[in-house]
Amino acid sequence: MLMVECVLKVNNLDAFYGDFQALFNVNIEVKASEVVAIIGSNGAGKSTLLKSISGLIKNHAPMVEYKSIKIGSYRPDQVSKLGIALVPEGRQLFPSLTVKENLLIGAAANRSSGSEWTIERVVELFPFITERLSSSPADLSGGQQQMVAIGRALMGNPDFILFDEISLGLAPVIIKSIYKALPNIIKGGVSAIIVEQDIGMAKSVSNRLYCLQEGRVSLSGTSSEVSFEQIRNAYFGV
Repeated sequence: MLMVECVLKVNNLDAFYGDFQALFNVNIEVKASEVVAIIGSNGAGKSTLLKSISGLIKNHAPMVEYKSIKIGSYRPDQVSKLGIALVPEGRQLFPSLTVKENLLIGAAANRSSGSEWTIERVVELFPFITERLSSSPADLSGGQQQMVAIGRALMGNPDFILFDEISLGLAPVIIKSIYKALPNIIKGGVSAIIVEQDIGMAKSVSNRLYCLQEGRVSLSGTSSEVSFEQIRNAYFGV
């Protein structure tokens, strides 16, 4: 049986905001070319997990391991240069810059990978951007801003992408359009973690999933095999 390399490990992760503990002994793994969904109710710790992986929350070095490198204490810029990109909740684009300038900021990681992303490739993925390159992000819809945020992350040529609340507040037709682009985003060996409130969508686009409940992993398994009843019980700690 062919063994697939595990590229990311979160090991007994405890995460804090000051004195408040948000995560308790969290363990997850992501393999090469795998999409893992993180689900759970508001305040369960999903975004905190992604912030811990991306360096926005500093932890003990062994708590986050990427390609055998202990990165739990790394700064965000150090994590980015290793090939991990974050698409943050709320998009967080720069309104004083144009769409093109926002995309170019994503290339600041200045790294090469097996699949080079350019503005032309991002435009091919999200064609609406063609006529909006000189616009301010403030003039875009929420869905268009999300696509630009994804494009910005891709411009860094990541091997691993963290999507935080990818569909939050977006119209269903926009959500469908974004997820339609997902296979082209993750092909070529790219792995991803997706935080998603829509359980059905999370199951359909991921290989495996983890459910967080009050900062702890309450359920994990293969997405196609985990039932909605199991997820419901995990949500409420039954």
